[in-house]
Amino acid sequence: MRIGFIAMSGVRVQDQELLALGLTLPGFVERSEVIASLPSLGLLTLAALTPNDVEISYHEVDDLERDRVPDLGFDLVAISTMTAQALDAYALADQFREAGITVVMGGLHATCVPDECEEHADAVVVGEGEPVWEQLVEDFRNGQLKPRYESDGSYPFDHTPIPRYDLLEVEKYNRLTVQTTRGCPHKCDFCASSIMLTPGYKVKPTQRVIEEIRAIKAIWENPFIELADDNSFMSRAKAYELLEAMIPERIHWFTECDVSIAKDDKLLDLMARAGCRQVLIGLESPDESGLDGIESNSNWKLAQYPKYEEAVRIIQSKGITVIGCFVLGLDGHTSSAFDAVYEFAKRTNLYDVQVTLQTPFPGTPLYKRLESEGRLTHPGQWDRCTLFDLNYKPLGMTSQQLETGFRDLVARIYDPAFIRRRQVGFLKQLRSVS
Repeated sequence: MRIGFIAMSGVRVQDQELLALGLTLPGFVERSEVIASLPSLGLLTLAALTPNDVEISYHEVDDLERDRVPDLGFDLVAISTMTAQALDAYALADQFREAGITVVMGGLHATCVPDECEEHADAVVVGEGEPVWEQLVEDFRNGQLKPRYESDGSYPFDHTPIPRYDLLEVEKYNRLTVQTTRGCPHKCDFCASSIMLTPGYKVKPTQRVIEEIRAIKAIWENPFIELADDNSFMSRAKAYELLEAMIPERIHWFTECDVSIAKDDKLLDLMARAGCRQVLIGLESPDESGLDGIESNSNWKLAQYPKYEEAVRIIQSKGITVIGCFVLGLDGHTSSAFDAVYEFAKRTNLYDVQVTLQTPFPGTPLYKRLESEGRLTHPGQWDRCTLFDLNYKPLGMTSQQLETGFRDLVARIYDPAFIRRRQVGFLKQLRSVS
């Protein structure tokens, strides 16, 4: 029996003007390539749960015309896709089924629109894949494959196996991923992340994380690792324990956090000692008007706004660079938001900046709200869910103002001279506190 694990990778921006602009801006292109080049940790984890007598292989498809999955006589293929690649995933799934190969689809997109995915697959996995995968494989062996497998989010995170990193051609990647937590205590209406797969916040045992790091080091002598978490270190006691254990591993790594880490000097010191080089923080808006109401539990994002600039300076004073992530086109935004992002980056010497357009992904509260308000402009056109293509009607400005202002901001933010200015400012600030 042979199973192929197939990850749909790469994001193709539909906005041709932005795409042409990106080709001239190394900073913009570099960040996009990093995001697109990460392997599918979910598929590598399922591969580790597959019985030993099954032949398995891992493949990535960026371009359907260019990237051909080799004919290895698969009996079953498992396809994982993000929303932006879903239409290509459907086309590939249809090709496999026409060839008589059974197709299983899973991941975040499949969890959000399982009925649609069922039109292109023999089985769909809804939610976390780990608790259902072994049963799915057994059902397939016995000719009893069900059309849908659902998990309830109660899977104990300490049971997850070490992903099959050995299936990768490691030289293709500039970083590999390790997941230390799953979920996020905040609930932002636009967020399409693992909170869609599981409720609550799960923390992986420290020893298992270290084992995964060592598995990567076994195939890559000096790896750069990305913690594939939505919001690392929210459980402080566990975070201290993990970071202490990471120090002897002598690795460099990146993760995503929120601004609350700036309040914890012990945490920041441990992060720096453990090899943290950069964190991405979802600042979302450079002004208060865009933040009100986007986090539905306690309006947490709005409450943090006064601390933004100080938080960036504190974190970067530890030698940990910050990627500030801003979402343009939030309902409270007007055209003044573009200059506000630029000026925030300038004032704080923000080492790196990631700007995206607000994007209603299927299954999110944002999507449901905009759908009920009649503001979706391209429903079902998943290839526009790239974070850079507009697919809804904004409120505080016209669609043209949002798209034009976004392109102009990209040109200014990723201008090499502005990047150098911020990075030199960061280094001066770092020297002044050392």
